[in-house]
Amino acid sequence: MSSEEFEKLHEIYRSLYDELKLMPERALRCYGEERKRLVRTFDERQGEAEEVLQGMEEELRAAPSSHRNAMSTKLRLYRRDLGKLQRDMKNSAPGFGSSNQPVGGSHHGIYSSQNQQSTHLQSQRALLLQGTESLNNASQSIERSQRIANETEQIGTDIIEELGEQREQLDRARNRLVNTGENLSRSRKILRAMARRVVTNKLLLGVIIIMELAILGAVIYLKFFRPSN
Repeated sequence: MSSEEFEKLHEIYRSLYDELKLMPERALRCYGEERKRLVRTFDERQGEAEEVLQGMEEELRAAPSSHRNAMSTKLRLYRRDLGKLQRDMKNSAPGFGSSNQPVGGSHHGIYSSQNQQSTHLQSQRALLLQGTESLNNASQSIERSQRIANETEQIGTDIIEELGEQREQLDRARNRLVNTGENLSRSRKILRAMARRVVTNKLLLGVIIIMELAILGAVIYLKFFRPSN
């Protein structure tokens, strides 16, 4: 049940009420059989209106609380208006109410037919709501899966970027090691060249010392040991 069903019954009631509110004035202008037919018609329409109001009461009990106050106010106004029409009809046709005939069985009345349609529509609505709920659950599940996939993709992207940075760091470290190795090779070559120069200088220094000693020995010999003529 819903406020939509209440509005459908409201439309039915308004149609009956618009027909009923013209009858008291018509009853003042007619007599005999015509008035009796008018009274019977009023009685039938009144019974149908009562059935519709009963249906609206059932809708009111099952309606959401957000709509219940407005629906209850409408229902009270409808019953008040219907009661006023009954009083007007009694004043216009004094015989009204003495031979009221019951309206046909409830399963033949307007509201019963409407209620059957409402039950069918309600079952369809329930199935539709159930299908909609399942679709919403599936959509939410897809959204969660999509969100997890996006998060996983973002994590993978961050890892790839981090690995790229680490690779760049390793490349720079390798380049520094290569440069260090080249510098060490150049340093070893320079040290070997310096070592050769040191050895060469020592050899030259030794030769020079030997030559100086030889010259000194020759000078001493010539000066002190050579026999004079």
